[in-house]
Amino acid sequence: MRHICVIGAGYVGLTTGICLADLGNQVTLLDIDAARIARLQSGQLPIFEPSLGELLAQNMAAGRLVATTSYAEAVPEADFVFIAVATPTAAEGDGANLSYVEAAATELGRHLAPGRRTIVINKSTVPIGTGDWVADILARHAPPNAAFAVVSNPEFLREGQAVADFQQPDRVVLGSTDEAAAQEVATLYLGTRAPIIITDLRTAEMIKYASNAFLATRISFINEIARICEELGANVKEVALGMGYDKRIGPAFLDAGLGFGGSCFPKDLRALAHMADRAGLHPQLLRAVLDINADQRALVVTKLEHLLGSLAGARIGLLGLTFKPNTDDLREAASLEIAGRLLDAGATVVAYDPAGMERAAMLLPGLQFAGDAYSLAVDCDALVLVTEWNEFKQLDWQRLRTAMRRPILVDGRNMYDPGRITAAGLVYEGIGRGRPAARPRSADQRPRTSATTS
Repeated sequence: MRHICVIGAGYVGLTTGICLADLGNQVTLLDIDAARIARLQSGQLPIFEPSLGELLAQNMAAGRLVATTSYAEAVPEADFVFIAVATPTAAEGDGANLSYVEAAATELGRHLAPGRRTIVINKSTVPIGTGDWVADILARHAPPNAAFAVVSNPEFLREGQAVADFQQPDRVVLGSTDEAAAQEVATLYLGTRAPIIITDLRTAEMIKYASNAFLATRISFINEIARICEELGANVKEVALGMGYDKRIGPAFLDAGLGFGGSCFPKDLRALAHMADRAGLHPQLLRAVLDINADQRALVVTKLEHLLGSLAGARIGLLGLTFKPNTDDLREAASLEIAGRLLDAGATVVAYDPAGMERAAMLLPGLQFAGDAYSLAVDCDALVLVTEWNEFKQLDWQRLRTAMRRPILVDGRNMYDPGRITAAGLVYEGIGRGRPAARPRSADQRPRTSATTS
């Protein structure tokens, strides 16, 4: 049993700490938010994440998991300390705000035990070079004879699937100038049987940013293809299917829709582009990925304007609010921008989401809420599928059609069969799903054929 402290009881810290306890370690969750720690101490999970609440209860009952606000209680006896605090976008620009990392490293350094070696692990997504900076902070504040090493261990947790991603990761990335320390951290993950990559600090930090940037690029790529499909009469669903069978491409992250959101992709792309700018480079691709993503939210509003003629006085229902299913996270969610644009245009916006309505009420006071998808549809001029929750997959569309004032569905995630929707009497509008070209091709645009002669 190893003694582990996890600083930061947010999404990453909770998942990391609880899952490490479930692997048999003694874990202390440390956070300065007293209300959050009080909830954890009472056995309540302060976030929505499938399976994590059950693991919290099991490991607290087994005595392997405790929570505290005290560095003095959590740090001195720890063999490993994970820093898993938030790194939001800085208020003055696109770079990362490292104030929480700095505060955590400072207090951690002050509470390191003399005569003891502690391995400090950066779990937060941080700019390249932060590992060296954290080591400097620890050196300035650590008491005499307190030994430490710094390891970068970026997280690759998907909200809604975080427990599975921790228990069965694609890979574990570790970076350090102290290879022995990295090897010790690797022992914590032996139970996952995942490939372990050990490299230097900066390379490990870059692997996280590069991975997220590439996945976001795939999403924006297929969304740009979807826009072209709409104008040329092709079906992006079938285009993506045909592309995905190519082993060099694969099918993942080729789902056209409302773009990406959440706490990682938008923030990390902006931070990476900011780092490139500061290095004197020109990250055109990263900027384009962000621009295309922003355009997708505006596209839905444009479609509604085209279908309804005017948004003023219209009643629009949003099926889903969270940036993806199986989470209550609304950070960078498409719903917030879409709802804001609709409200500004004079529409009434009502929403239903299984997990995100409480948070949405605080973020968008003008938003109205319904108790389920069927009450949401009452007197609506259009419904917009924003989040592909499972409970939206088998809706009774004839019942919805009867409740609506005008039978229009904008399928923002291309989740539904257009034929089934239109058979129920609704007008269906998806994203890039083969709207016929507005005009015939001219002679020089016709496909060319070649003939062979003997």
